[in-house]
Parts: sequence; C-alpha cells; structure tokens
Amino acid sequence: MKIIILGAGRVGESVAESLVSEHNDITVVDTNASKLAQMQDRLDLRSVVGNATHPSVLRSAGAEDADMLIAVTALDESNLVACKLAARLFNIPTRIARVRSMEFQDVPEITGHGGFEAQTLICPEQTVVETIEKLVEFPEALQVLEFAEGRACLVAVRAYGGGPLVQQALGEIRKQLPNIDVRIVAVYRNDRAIPCEARTIIEPGDEVFCLAASENIRAVMTELRRMDKPVKRIMIAGGGNIGVRLAKKLDGHYNVKLLERDKKRCEYLASELSNKTLVLNSDATDEDLLVNENVDECDLFLALTSDDEDNIMSCLLAKRLGARRTVAIINRKSYAELMQGSGIDIAIAPSQSTLGELLKHVRRGDVVAVHSLRRGAAEAIEAIAHGDKSSSKVVGRRIDEIELPRGAMIGAIVRGMPAEHGNGASGDVRHAKVLAAHHDTVIEPEDHLIVFCDNKRIIPKVEKLFQVSAAFI
Repeated sequence: MKIIILGAGRVGESVAESLVSEHNDITVVDTNASKLAQMQDRLDLRSVVGNATHPSVLRSAGAEDADMLIAVTALDESNLVACKLAARLFNIPTRIARVRSMEFQDVPEITGHGGFEAQTLICPEQTVVETIEKLVEFPEALQVLEFAEGRACLVAVRAYGGGPLVQQALGEIRKQLPNIDVRIVAVYRNDRAIPCEARTIIEPGDEVFCLAASENIRAVMTELRRMDKPVKRIMIAGGGNIGVRLAKKLDGHYNVKLLERDKKRCEYLASELSNKTLVLNSDATDEDLLVNENVDECDLFLALTSDDEDNIMSCLLAKRLGARRTVAIINRKSYAELMQGSGIDIAIAPSQSTLGELLKHVRRGDVVAVHSLRRGAAEAIEAIAHGDKSSSKVVGRRIDEIELPRGAMIGAIVRGMPAEHGNGASGDVRHAKVLAAHHDTVIEPEDHLIVFCDNKRIIPKVEKLFQVSAAFI
C-alpha cells in the first residue's frame, strides 16, 4: 500500500515505523529537514521537505497514485486542509486526520463529506483519556481493550502469588471457572512470550492476557491476583489537553485533585470544572506539596504533563510517599519500556495508543478493530469472516483446521453482531454472543474473530486468512 504521512512528530514517526515494518511504500512530509533525514537513515522510506498544505508538495510526495493519506502534523487546520486537497485534487481513497480541538470533533459537518473530506478523525489525547478511564475502572489491570462494541474484553494483569490460577496449568481454567467462557491468549514472563498450552503453568509475576465477555472480566481477574479496593481518590499532575479532558470525565464521580504549575491555566481549569475537583497551582515534583496534599492516601496518581522527565520524577516520588498506584504518560518509547514496572506501575506512550486506530484502515480483509499491545510489539485484531467454505480460509472450518501462523491465536468469537456494526447480520448488539475459541469451534459466516498475534511479523499471514476469493465477490 502506498501511504503518505504528513508530519514527522512523535505520532508520525511511530506510525511510519510500524507501517514500514509491514512492507508498505511510505513517504513522510515535514518542514523539518533534519528530522526527516534522521528518519530516513533509520527507516526504509522516502521523505519530502515542505508544507503539507501545498499541492506541489503533495504531488512530489506521490499523491497522484497514493492509497492513503495520514495527516498528523501539529496543526489541526493543516491536517484538515491536506485532507481536502487529497480528496479534491488527487482523489486519494483513504484520508485520516489528527485533530486535537474538540470544536472540530463535535461538528462532523465541517470535517467530513462536504467539508474538509477527512473520512476518519483521530485524537491521541482522547485515546489516552479512554485508556486511563479503563484503568480507573479496573485498577488491577495493566491494559484493558474492548472489541465488538464493548461485548468482549481483553485484559492484561500481573499474576500474584496466591491467586487460584497461579501455579496452575492453563488446562485447569475450565475447572476453576466452569460457568465462564474465557481464553488465556498470551503469557509473558520476563518480557518473553510463553506458549499458551494446556500444560503451561502460570507463575507469579507473569503478564497474562485474558479474553472473555466484558461482564465476566472481573471474575476472571480474581483468579489471577488480589483485587484492589475501588478507586476513590485520584491526583492528576498536569492540566493540559489530556489532564483537563480526563478531569471532566472524572468530575463529580471521584475525589480529584488537579495539580498545574501555570497560574492562568489553573484559573481556566477552575472555570471548566465543578467545585468538587480541587485545582492546585503547584509543581507535582514538590515533595512537601505532595505530603501536605496526602498523596499517601491517593488510590491513583496520574502524571499527564507534556514533560517525560517531570512525569517520571513525580510518579517515582508519589510512589515513594505512599501512592497506591501510579500511571505516567511517557512519549519516548525507550523511556516507557524502561520505567514500567519500577516505581511507575503503568507507562502510557500516546503515539502507541493511537496506532490501533490507524492500523485498522491499513489491515487487509474486513478488520474492524486493532489494538497495539506491549508498546507495539504485539497486536490484537477483530476481523469479520466473510464467504463460505469454498471461498474463505476460515468459514466452515474448525479452529484446529485453520492454518494460523505460529504466534497467532484465535481467542474469541463474537456471533450475532448486527449489520450496522459492520457485517451482514441482523439484530441487536446486546444479543451478540461471545464464545471462547476452542479447537472444535466451527467458524460461521459473519462471525467476528478476535485474533492475538505475539509479534507484528505474522500480521500479513493473518490478514490473508480473512480475504475471500474472487469467486465469492
């Protein structure tokens, strides 16, 4: 696929790195020549120096025969104008724009058809907020991902000694949970994937990925670790775009303290939030301040500033002073990998959180959801099985008859999703059924299959499984 990426910032670089590894033809456009040179030295891609809103620059980047344009520059307006040019001048089929302003997101008539012609809007800040909301709901989890419009859920937890399933073989899970259909799709030990076989033993400290119907996830988690008390007291460091979006979501539902060092920004935050949220003009790395504000009674400390070092230091300090759980936004991928599991319980890289939204438009076959896992090393996809036994490699076959590449596992099947959610079935999404994928389960037409891939190199082989033959079309 020929893809043009506008913007060589953190999101643009992360997207380029991911797509280049899958043998796409990538061209990156940016006004920063030195940044492009660094990317070109490291990655197999083309670069064009110039303004993304200039037709001549887009033409130089190959817009006349491009399949997709991903506009992720720092300016919303530039991204939207570029999508308009891509549609009207070059007829690029797929156009994706990053927008940060909620003004644009709330008025689809401006951004979509008849407006700026952006088919899909992505907002990294909103994606991060949604990720954190799930961590507030499930404080024991490392990651919580939804599929099939929320019907199925994939959750990653750290196994603790004493859990009923810990020191037990995976084959025992049906005995432990006889009334719940659940599948363990991955186990990571010391950052290495362990084969998920019936005789595999879960050990304390393992990172375990469980897939089940959303209403059963909490019951599954109790088998692997001690359940924490519900989150009540939250401290947020940073009142920027992410901090204020999250504070608005939590406002009135939790005891929230928001720390922001800029006085004028504090005044704005106080006007946007109710008096139930306490806004403090302070530095989150100030030890005395954290002590005075009772950080030791905090259930969740969130460092959401734009400065990686401040986020790291404030989380480490909060943890040392007694905060129960800490989460930090860390933009540098190497920092995130280094810090998670130390004094920082969870490190979130916004660029990685956004990848899934982009990748579902790149995947071949009818893929409706993609989630990037373990900071881009693994991936979980939701794909729809079309066709019949003669035209499809999955429909009409048992799970053990499907030629899955090594490292891929079909974890669950969602059956009965309605037409308005992406397939030809009828009915209400509430009536869709989540089935754990066992060896003798037979795939039916229009089933939504949730596939876990422990490394991105096998993705092209998985995609081919969901491509129907020309005879069916």
